[in-house]
Amino acid sequence: MTEKKILIIVMDGLGDRACEELRGLTPLQYIRTPNLDWFVDHGSAGLCDPIAPGIRAGSDTAHLAILGYDPYRVYTGRGPFEAIGVGMDVQPGDVALRCNFATVDDDLEILDRRAGRIRAPETTELVEALDGIEIDGIECYVKESTEHRAVLLLRGDGLSAEITDADPGAGTHLMLVEGKSEEGEFTADIVNRFMEECYNRLKNHPTNRKRLAAGLPPANILVPRGAGEFPMIKPFTERYGMSACCVAGVGMIKGICKACGLDIYPIPPACNGGLDSDLEMKAACALEALSEYDFVLMNCKAPDIAGHDMDARSKAEVVKKLDAMMGYIRSNLPDDLVVAITCDHCTPCSLGDHSGDPVPIAFYTQGCVRDEAREFSESGCSRGFIGRIRGMDIVQICLDMANRTEKFGS
Repeated sequence: MTEKKILIIVMDGLGDRACEELRGLTPLQYIRTPNLDWFVDHGSAGLCDPIAPGIRAGSDTAHLAILGYDPYRVYTGRGPFEAIGVGMDVQPGDVALRCNFATVDDDLEILDRRAGRIRAPETTELVEALDGIEIDGIECYVKESTEHRAVLLLRGDGLSAEITDADPGAGTHLMLVEGKSEEGEFTADIVNRFMEECYNRLKNHPTNRKRLAAGLPPANILVPRGAGEFPMIKPFTERYGMSACCVAGVGMIKGICKACGLDIYPIPPACNGGLDSDLEMKAACALEALSEYDFVLMNCKAPDIAGHDMDARSKAEVVKKLDAMMGYIRSNLPDDLVVAITCDHCTPCSLGDHSGDPVPIAFYTQGCVRDEAREFSESGCSRGFIGRIRGMDIVQICLDMANRTEKFGS
């Protein structure tokens, strides 16, 4: 049997719930999607629980599952993946935290968790003021990530990732980080003192003075969360015997893939992963990567951003762009390819955060069995015979469709 190549397309946070602004429909139900629907109509569809039914998956744990790893076994926290993704040299013993540039007042009340979605080159200037701070022998390294995000990496003796987050989530007051163990208490104290120093250095920074003069919120603090230590993961290439790469613009997604042994395929800045990302260009990069690799995972971040912004109409517009992207892929589809289209989680616009709802999934390759599903949506894919699967099942199903599995038994 001829082995096929595999493309998994993760439409980040695309799943949703009924939206009042969209006549009680989800964005996928509201917008006509002829190209996404073509893959459903000519393939096999179903629903997927990224982790398990009712579990609110993070993008990090969900992507681990989609790559075939049990997140309960290998997940050590989001920080290290973000750090690896932006090119930091994460070593055993380091503790990494993902951060947001945020806007706080003098009482440390959070006014804007994303500081107006600040991005480079302004974030680059602010990071330069923070990188290399040392507190009680602990070196604090800072590097910018995507848009308003950054990474804090702590290096030194006696550190532990057993600490709470500073990010209050839905709250408004910056949280004091607390330790969950003796070493965690030491680490928490370092992080709290780092945030204090961070605020002192950034509140009157020239970049923030310019932002205030322009009527923009200042990025006057880093808010850390998701502490984790160096993850020990068996490389994807060894597990499955395939060359593999990732096409993504988001640092954390690239970090997960890199930690799992996937190469990071270079993409133009226009494919940055934001709402303005050029999705057709990203699709072209993914198809180009398939000439070199057996397996490609492509992440499209834009729908998740609209979901977190609680903007159903913006998310519906993203659906149009995703469908156009799938039209490009459909027009340039190689014969020897298995395509899986899914989401890493739902980000309902009514919540502005992730939910534990199942997400739509569709598999397509030449010669696959067509089922009764006709529409790529939360309800449409439920009619498919794939049924309801877990994220960890996706790679195995793709491998079987790609004629890359060994027979179990005689």
